[in-house]
Amino acid sequence: MKIKLENRTLDWKVEKIAVIGPGIVGMPMAALLAQAKIKIGSEDPAKVVVVQRNSVNSGWKVAAINAGKSVIGGIEPGLNAVVEKAVEEGILFASHDYSHLSDADVILVCVQTDKKEDSFEPDYGPMFGALTSLAESLQNKPAHKVPVVVFESTLAPSSMATLMKDHFEKYGLIEGRDILLGNSPNRVMPGRLVERVTESDKLVAGLHPETPRMIEAIYRHIVTEGQLHKTNSMTAEVTKTLENAYRDVRIAYSAEMVRFCDEYDINFYSVRDRVNTKLAQVDDATTDPNAVPSGGILIPMVGVGGHCLPKDGILLWWRRLESGLDASNSLILRSRTINDRSPAETIRLAERKFGDLSGKRIAVLGTAYRFNSEDTRNSPSIALALALMEKGCQVTLQDPYVKADDQNLLKFKVDQHFTRDLDKALDNVDFVFFGTAHREYMDHKVEILGKARNLTGVVDACNLYDQKDIEDLGYAYTGIGRGKTKPTEEFIDFVYRGFRAMEKGLANEVNALVEYLNEHYADGTFNQVQFSEVQRLAGSCNTGCEIVDHGPVEEVPVYQGFHSQLVECARNQHAFAE
Repeated sequence: MKIKLENRTLDWKVEKIAVIGPGIVGMPMAALLAQAKIKIGSEDPAKVVVVQRNSVNSGWKVAAINAGKSVIGGIEPGLNAVVEKAVEEGILFASHDYSHLSDADVILVCVQTDKKEDSFEPDYGPMFGALTSLAESLQNKPAHKVPVVVFESTLAPSSMATLMKDHFEKYGLIEGRDILLGNSPNRVMPGRLVERVTESDKLVAGLHPETPRMIEAIYRHIVTEGQLHKTNSMTAEVTKTLENAYRDVRIAYSAEMVRFCDEYDINFYSVRDRVNTKLAQVDDATTDPNAVPSGGILIPMVGVGGHCLPKDGILLWWRRLESGLDASNSLILRSRTINDRSPAETIRLAERKFGDLSGKRIAVLGTAYRFNSEDTRNSPSIALALALMEKGCQVTLQDPYVKADDQNLLKFKVDQHFTRDLDKALDNVDFVFFGTAHREYMDHKVEILGKARNLTGVVDACNLYDQKDIEDLGYAYTGIGRGKTKPTEEFIDFVYRGFRAMEKGLANEVNALVEYLNEHYADGTFNQVQFSEVQRLAGSCNTGCEIVDHGPVEEVPVYQGFHSQLVECARNQHAFAE
């Protein structure tokens, strides 16, 4: 494969692929790249090496991978078998030694990124730790090789063209001459890692026009049912952060509506299905707790967890906030406030049904943020447990997949309140809060509730059970969105018109951010971000991300004195709409 660079034409061969960080992104990518037995410019399939620093929490992963085991817990169909076979065939191996990267042709960076707790800046501390080790190793690369460094991690827009590029230049590694920097932000989901890598559309991007073509040549071997979309790095950065930001906004709008519904005993799920039908954005998540919601109106639960949604909207806004813009009418940032209130709103819902919970014995079932996974990052169940403890409740957290020494249990000092033992968790409790829709809970509700002999009531905070099923078992029930009153046509129209205003305001906000990024950070025509291209690429996300055209927001719909905060923000974004 011929690659045209500024100073030469490269006859590209792929003999070794390296993956830094075997987490929920790196592990399936490494396994599938090894399984694909990729041959580009070589008769032999490219070897795949996973590099993991020898840390206290993650150093064990090297030995596990070399023993043919996936390091991802929870239910991950197909992943263990792929890892086992690839290791057995000698194509996949793992090491703590970064020197293995020196002769790699392709290097995937799968290191977690975050935002700083006390500011809106991205926190790239772990990332730069890995990149420093990588750059030092590449000092010894063969002269004829120009490795492609692919960031699978989510990055704040402009990071590739500034921070990442500048970091490698400090080590004499010049973009377009010594290395090629690309990004292909992941779209994986715990519980469906192999499925999401192979079936989802994927962005392949770079700072140099040849880089997306090179990444595509690799990834087409593993993205077998999805499409690969070539673009530039900043467009990929904007699109990825927007996908998660808009999901957070849609959850926040849904949360506003469900809180009104719960206050007035309106069935939110009837509202959801009716409005999504009008939007032509229907899904199966109303009736299937293990379906991934993709409609316009999503499913508000005990809170918004996971690594991405709580931070990616802030990363999208980073450069504009850095400039000092007043962001008080940002839908994206207001959504964070709305969603962060969800654990407290769940307690309010329970107390409307059962009275003051102070001092009660409570089991919170489901500690991972997502069903069938072990992932506790930003777990709303932990936030719920802490809020209940502040009320003097005796709380036990339980989860069949989370480990007792989980980092987030330790971080929030709830490890002593956690158990995997369901019998222990349910012993003599007054109330059970279901926070995660694990299949184990779905399939065994009779046995689970039968263990709670003195149970007063059940709080369904994750759309897990039908109310009648629980009441037929003899238990009092309340759940988010489970009102008994049929919504009026007027209310359906109100929610629909509010959604349309909200999505228009979101488009205005994104367009303004794109214009700012182009003015200050786009280097040359290739690296410009086009709003229409962001729309197209975001639309390829398989959890739903339909971005409408930007334009003026004409009204703030009102129903019986109630209106959406997000729609009010959209109406007040005069600078964005002009």
